Amino acid sequence: MTKKTEDGSSRRDFLKLGASAAPVAAAAAMLSGTKAEAAEPDLTSTKMQDTAHTRAYLESARF
Repeated sequence: MTKKTEDGSSRRDFLKLGASAAPVAAAAAMLSGTKAEAAEPDLTSTKMQDTAHTRAYLESARF
């Protein structure tokens, strides 16, 4: 049950690395502080667009 590969790494080592790297990546994304601005609406399109109005709605719908 304790077989290791020849280079010394195992699945358990990989999972430990993944578990510690995910919070670091999330913290780095939050600390960057950059926010994209909403685009001007394209009145010829029928699809949902990224505007200040839709961002405000989606922000208020979070819980």
